[in-house]
Amino acid sequence: MKEAPINPLPLVVWALALSMIAMELVMSLGATGLTSDPAAIGWRLSAVEGFGFFPGILRAMVEQNVWPWQHVIRLLTYPFIHGSITHALFAVVILLALGKMVAEAFRAWAVLAVFFASAIVGACVYTLIPWAEQPIFGAYPPVYGLIGAFTFLLWVKLAGSGAQYRAFSLIGLLLGVQLLFGALFGGTLEWVADLAGFATGFLMSFVVSPGGAARVMEKIRQR
Repeated sequence: MKEAPINPLPLVVWALALSMIAMELVMSLGATGLTSDPAAIGWRLSAVEGFGFFPGILRAMVEQNVWPWQHVIRLLTYPFIHGSITHALFAVVILLALGKMVAEAFRAWAVLAVFFASAIVGACVYTLIPWAEQPIFGAYPPVYGLIGAFTFLLWVKLAGSGAQYRAFSLIGLLLGVQLLFGALFGGTLEWVADLAGFATGFLMSFVVSPGGAARVMEKIRQR
């Protein structure tokens, strides 16, 4: 039997990616003004306002101890809203690449757990910055969580070799580029949410990956 030239993507990765793609297609169609709805041009802004994450809202909920679901759900919906086609494209490409490798090692529920936990923790850590007021939208915090899970897989593979630091090369490169662009062209503090997402994905992998922490210890003993 002839092998397919491209390995099929795990279903859980397709589900996440297609959700983002479908949302972006709707937003982009509205921006063209070709729909019958005159308000369609503002669909992207409306989506950000309705489903994006606003740190001020979370701070108010914590202070008042009131948790309306329409605002709590923002912690799970903001990754599917993007600011532009380019913004969405980069997120989807990273999701497909890193998500595939993680999903081939993790069970589907573990991939979803890493994705959404990274989104939640990333947003919450961002909220802890008192002067952070800009909303967060886009899949980067949870995608960085998948990068954290991928880093865990590399870290385990290199366990006991003395070269475990190489597992963090990817996150170092990505954050370096992100900070450089921020310094040159201006940027927000969203990198804090991204870094928190990465840490969440890495640490969660000790629990949700096959073998978890026991697998790491076994690899070290084998060296």
